[in-house]
Amino acid sequence: MGGWRAVGAVAGWQAAASLCYYSVFAATTYFRGTFGVSRTLVGVLTAVATLGYTLNLFPSGAAVDGFGEKRVMVVGLGGLAAATALMGLAPTVLALGGAVFLLGTFYATAMPASNRGIVRSAPPGRENSAMGLKQVGVTVGSGAASLVVAGVATVAAWQWGFGVVAVLAAGYAVVFLLTYEGGGGSGEWSLPDVASLRGNRAYLLLVVAGLFVGAVVFTTVSYTLLYADESVGVSAAAAGVVLAGVQATGSVGRLGAGALADRLGGGRGAATVTAAQAALAAVLFGVLAFGSPSPAVAVVLLLGVGVTILGSTGVYYSCMAAVVGDDEVGAATAGGQTAINAGGLVVPPAFGYLADTAGYGAGWALLAGCGVAAFLAVAAVRAVG
Repeated sequence: MGGWRAVGAVAGWQAAASLCYYSVFAATTYFRGTFGVSRTLVGVLTAVATLGYTLNLFPSGAAVDGFGEKRVMVVGLGGLAAATALMGLAPTVLALGGAVFLLGTFYATAMPASNRGIVRSAPPGRENSAMGLKQVGVTVGSGAASLVVAGVATVAAWQWGFGVVAVLAAGYAVVFLLTYEGGGGSGEWSLPDVASLRGNRAYLLLVVAGLFVGAVVFTTVSYTLLYADESVGVSAAAAGVVLAGVQATGSVGRLGAGALADRLGGGRGAATVTAAQAALAAVLFGVLAFGSPSPAVAVVLLLGVGVTILGSTGVYYSCMAAVVGDDEVGAATAGGQTAINAGGLVVPPAFGYLADTAGYGAGWALLAGCGVAAFLAVAAVRAVG
């Protein structure tokens, strides 16, 4: 199994994994209603998921190098399904936090394993498009999570939405086990050596960019639903549809960005597209922060954020793969994703605090600044690339 068929299987796995992980973001308004938590605590809760994710990135990358991506992906998706089911059963905020941390722990298998699968399977000259297609799995899965959780909540207790997600993910884990061949590993588990990456200026700039990209992506998916519910004035179910729409436009952005980067050529083309997406996102956040848009315009601006910076992660990873050696992709991915997650740990709670104390406009201004910083870092990568 190879070529586009293998790419499709990996993209499907990414969608199933993201369906589980992003279900926690799709339920933020229900957490507020059931457990009475503040916007700031919502940010802390999503940061707990990111913490579990971050702490286990390098061990997951080592497992991929040692035992091959297929084994890691099957175990990871099974663990994600179990953790999602536990979230639906959590009786208290503390128990929910434990399940959320476990969810992040298993989601750490996603990027090292799926990126390796894409690097091995992509047709020559179509690496950016293949990576973009795989990254569409993130937005498809997260958008589907919004629709599933919101849809189930309209006819039953919202916790049952987590049960539906868990069943779907477990089912795909079985399908993936039976259909994907994958590659082997060294047979040994050892943490990756990142020493050789420290002297790679382009890579280090991408790590800096990842910090701000992650800040924007995690904060946007954490608060779009709450913003639509509380400021745009739609129902919780309709707010879930808005979040799903943002993820859908993110899918469009990832596919379009990958195809455009292939046309422009390799890593330099990927850097050009990533920088442009970050700059446009900064403008959109600026309008949200300072333009006092109507509810309808606010939704359109959020959909534009999906096309821009939420749609940039595929070409971001393509750019990273282009500036390191083939034998460094696992370690480089773990480092880049760690930076992305670091932004997701710090900025969502800060956004929530600003929303609680100064209003959503202040939070959107923070994200506009992050978009500018991401643009400057990636533009510098293009200059040295």
